[in-house]
Amino acid sequence: MTSLAVQAEQETLLTPLGAELVGALGVEAQVAFGELTLVAPRERIAEVLLGLRDRFGFQQLLDLCGVDYPDRRERFEVVYHLLSMTRNARVRVKVSTDEVKPVPTAVEVYPAAGWFEREAFDMYGMLFEGNPDMRRLLTDYGFEGHPLRKDFPMTGYVEVRYDEEQKRVVYEPVKLTQEFRQFDFLSPWEGAEYSAPVLPGDEKAAR
Repeated sequence: MTSLAVQAEQETLLTPLGAELVGALGVEAQVAFGELTLVAPRERIAEVLLGLRDRFGFQQLLDLCGVDYPDRRERFEVVYHLLSMTRNARVRVKVSTDEVKPVPTAVEVYPAAGWFEREAFDMYGMLFEGNPDMRRLLTDYGFEGHPLRKDFPMTGYVEVRYDEEQKRVVYEPVKLTQEFRQFDFLSPWEGAEYSAPVLPGDEKAAR
């Protein structure tokens, strides 16, 4: 059986489940690429997750992550990935938010969500109301900004180095010694076009 056939079979099996979840939880559902995706209201996410766990057997929170769409009015999507061992099925749940509207925490339903929510806060600046420990997780305490936002500069704002004189780690503004990403590599993979032979050995080909 081909991968497309397996995907189609999965979608056929997930469609009735999606219809059942829509009626029971008051969410929107979509089946695509072999996955079931639910779109829930932000204010009701804890209630929806509790229903998925207790009524439909999605016992495990595999992951909680974020997506940034800067052009949207609510630029962020918080995405929950759940697994049901009894149904042998996965479901994706999405809610939308922005920089100031908090999302109710999922810690009371899935305790593992605490670490995931801290990571989403650190990387995107998403706020989770009710999380007992909303601190940065991956970056330093004095880090400025949120690195996975689309508008975060690729160079960051500060650079970290160890200072031999002060015998400690110091933070300094980023200084680029040359214009960023304006490199002229002599390589065909960079797409450079030259009127004359410039690569080693090109002069032999001209003879």
